Amino acid sequence: MADSFNPMAQFTLNDIEIGARLTHALVHHATATDAAPIAYAELLELGRFFDPKDAAMGRAEVLGIVMKLRFVAEFCKASGYPNLASLAVHPAATAAGLEAQAERRAVATFDWSPLPATLAAYARAANASVPARWKPRKERPAEVSWYAYFCAHREQCKSITSSDKKEVINLVMAGLDPETALRRFLAAKAAFEASMPGSAP
Repeated sequence: MADSFNPMAQFTLNDIEIGARLTHALVHHATATDAAPIAYAELLELGRFFDPKDAAMGRAEVLGIVMKLRFVAEFCKASGYPNLASLAVHPAATAAGLEAQAERRAVATFDWSPLPATLAAYARAANASVPARWKPRKERPAEVSWYAYFCAHREQCKSITSSDKKEVINLVMAGLDPETALRRFLAAKAAFEASMPGSAP
């Protein structure tokens, strides 16, 4: 039975794990580039560069980055830090508004030395709030579970591409049932497309 929650409201363990890695990557990027914008795909590559053997980071997809960046933004807000997530931009972005520029300026001039300890504590608390029923799965069982759902709901899943499937599998691996994973993926994809420059509000 699918969860009745808002699929974009609750972090999974994967969101927290990848979000924390992206937080560290964004601090490094901010320090090295004077807080220049960084495209989503480049940010994921930077995260992989710092931990190339991390399997979860290796599976991370651009279409799933919305919740990871929300984790970064909420961590920064809760800690009283400038918003590191403001550095990450849609691949099609060509310019930044004045508000985003001000946020990036604040990121560039901030002392990030306390971050490792505060992030570790925040991530622990976030992990504790993840529903106990969301037990992580290995990749193969997640694929089998998704395939069974796909076969029974082909019409509902007909728009899911092979690239989309990777992120849906990530969500099933994070403990979501396939129906909830699909709903959350579609919500994340809509949020990603809505963040594209020139999209209707």
